[in-house]
Amino acid sequence: MSEPRGGGTQPLPVVEQSESELDQSSSATVYQPHPTLSEDDKVPRFWSRRRVPAALLALLALGATGLLLYDVVAVRADHPAMRWRRELAHRLGERPLDDTAVLAGAAVAALVGLWLLVLAATPGQRRLLPMRRTHSDVRGGLYRSAAAMVLRDRAMDVPGVQSARVRMTRSKVAVRAVSHFRELDDVRGDLDTTMADGIRELGLARTPGLSVHVARPGRKG
Repeated sequence: MSEPRGGGTQPLPVVEQSESELDQSSSATVYQPHPTLSEDDKVPRFWSRRRVPAALLALLALGATGLLLYDVVAVRADHPAMRWRRELAHRLGERPLDDTAVLAGAAVAALVGLWLLVLAATPGQRRLLPMRRTHSDVRGGLYRSAAAMVLRDRAMDVPGVQSARVRMTRSKVAVRAVSHFRELDDVRGDLDTTMADGIRELGLARTPGLSVHVARPGRKG
């Protein structure tokens, strides 16, 4: 058997990557996964009881009303009015309507009233996601933090995923993963499928959209 001409081992060609190519190590996709159940029956959000604001307002109203009622009864019984009420009436009678203190007090009262109206008209409980109802007399909910944790555990099971972060809102699930091996497009495709299945299995009344972003680990040093 004859030896190849030239003898020795020939060096393999080296392909150099530019800095811009090395930086392009991420991939993302956004789409709306299809729900598995019918959305004909709208499930309302959970209403917050707002016990703390209601208790504070009730105590404030009770104290002010009781104090004013006591003073009115005292005046009716031929007793002088309380000093604070006489001074308050005197000061309010001397101050014009465009006074800074009067305008500031009116602004504070308006803001408090607007805040109470917003609390009364909005359901609250933004951290609690309503789930689909299978029985008319049973309602279920899932905290966003718990749902994000479940989806993060599902993302970590995808081959190639080194770390993952999931941020969940009422209308969108944002997944940011770091992949240390495999092609980014392959990892992203598996994450798309896994996250879509995970979102469907959560059984939410409103199916959120999905955004997946995959990148390589950052350089150390």
